[in-house]
Amino acid sequence: MTKLKVGMIGGGGGFFGKVHQRAISLDATREVVAGALHQDPALSAKFADEWGVKGYTDYKTMIADWKAGTLELDYVTIVTPNFLHAEQALACINAGLPVLCEKPMCYTVAEAEALKKAVKANKKVPFALSHTYTGHPLMMLARELIKQGKIGTIRKIETYYNQGWLATLAEKTGNQQASWRTDPKKSGISGCGGDIGTHALINALWTTGLGLKSVSALLTAIPGRKLDDDFNVFGKLSNGGTLVLLASQIAIGHKNDNGFRIYGETGSLEWFQENAEELHYYDGTTRVTYFQNAPTGEVPDVLKSYGRIPSGHHEDFLEALANLHTTLERKIRAIKGEKNVPPAYDHPGVDEGVLGMKFLKAAVESSKKKGAWIKL
Repeated sequence: MTKLKVGMIGGGGGFFGKVHQRAISLDATREVVAGALHQDPALSAKFADEWGVKGYTDYKTMIADWKAGTLELDYVTIVTPNFLHAEQALACINAGLPVLCEKPMCYTVAEAEALKKAVKANKKVPFALSHTYTGHPLMMLARELIKQGKIGTIRKIETYYNQGWLATLAEKTGNQQASWRTDPKKSGISGCGGDIGTHALINALWTTGLGLKSVSALLTAIPGRKLDDDFNVFGKLSNGGTLVLLASQIAIGHKNDNGFRIYGETGSLEWFQENAEELHYYDGTTRVTYFQNAPTGEVPDVLKSYGRIPSGHHEDFLEALANLHTTLERKIRAIKGEKNVPPAYDHPGVDEGVLGMKFLKAAVESSKKKGAWIKL
């Protein structure tokens, strides 16, 4: 099997570029070969040399080389601040180059709609959205159990994501990650909501298959910060149920504490990322724990094909992100006509990206109106 060749846009100056690089290489079926890794040409060249890849001063030159046939690429991963996503993703999609884009998908709802239009017009150019946690096999299993009717009609979802790293004004101390995430010009209209609130949203709605009708929100920030660092939302689900979404980056002591509780008419499901290899099911009298990669009759074959090691061995965050790259890889190989390509799971894409942007817009508007209910 020939390895897929991957280009990266951004990612050289922050930790998550290296996370993607590791996830891309995890299965030895993909490799990063080129990148425009930083907006500063000197730093871009420095990072490319450190990574051992072909460096570019800007992403447009990288795409041009690919189109000219002087660079072999199968897809591009975008790991830049939010305000750059749409322009970069559109350039790739319109050139015919598949994309895995970091979330939130872009900067505004208008950009999201334009990107959706481009993706729908280029059906043979796959687009994936990097909601990492949806790559956890047991979140995928929760989705399958709900589709199988395991808990009946959903009545309520509690979804959350708590961190504590912005409990002080870290952006004032030279912290690069804090600086752009708290800057409206780079991050968008919401800080905490865009960064981790969208994770909590997609964790809930992608897993259940439900939509969101309207929201009532309260967003706050510590003194001296321009964007929210605490993000609280009530929502009305498309089936009439209730959504409770809590996200915070001022929750001291919490690292990446995110998960959900989903309550149905006949049972409940509970999962959280810091213990990602267990999914709990409750029927009112018993608790059943599903373990990652443990064979049960309820696990469809498509999920089994995403497991790498026997149950009981640690397999977690990097593997979850790698699963999103695997999904995109499978779509690309199938389009190429390769034989014996396993089916690709239905991970988040452009539709979830548009949903995330509409959700942020409605939540910000609601908070400004003291929690008024706002339709999406």
